[in-house]
Amino acid sequence: MRNSRIITTHVREKYEAVNTINNYLRTYFKNNKKLDDIIIIGIGTDKCIGDCLGPLVGTILKRKNFNFSVYGTLKRPLHALNLKDRLRTINAKHPNAFIIAVDACLGEDENIGTVQIRNGPIDPGKGVGKDLPSVGDLSIIGIVDKLSNNSSSTLHNIRLSFVLEMAEIIAEGIMTGLFTLSY
Repeated sequence: MRNSRIITTHVREKYEAVNTINNYLRTYFKNNKKLDDIIIIGIGTDKCIGDCLGPLVGTILKRKNFNFSVYGTLKRPLHALNLKDRLRTINAKHPNAFIIAVDACLGEDENIGTVQIRNGPIDPGKGVGKDLPSVGDLSIIGIVDKLSNNSSSTLHNIRLSFVLEMAEIIAEGIMTGLFTLSY
């Protein structure tokens, strides 16, 4: 069941943003001890800077030898063209997994640079009119630009350094938040 509680932080305050993600995950999993198969799914493509947040987070986690399964990296992204098939494979391999989904999102101008964490799935592609399956039990989204009439053009005009900084913050928050669960 979706919980409407959304935690928001901003990348301008890196330390605070990492701690917000960390604390949310620690508190969440402290109260839900039955979860033993946690996986991270980074959604997006490396072919579009504005949509590469999920694969960047996945790549960073993999390079840091993160102790949980990670799907969706720069080398093997989960995107609109393969999402349904890849989710079928992931769900077969991890039938009872708790999925943390990470994706880029478009939003209001004043929310650009915020990271939102919420109980419930992500609806990938919704902001650009795609009809894709919902993903995740918990979602982390980074608002990378404003929603406009030409959203596909917007996603191509975002600075890679901005998306990379956001990905590093999210990955660090996930790593520190789930660290105690891996032992």
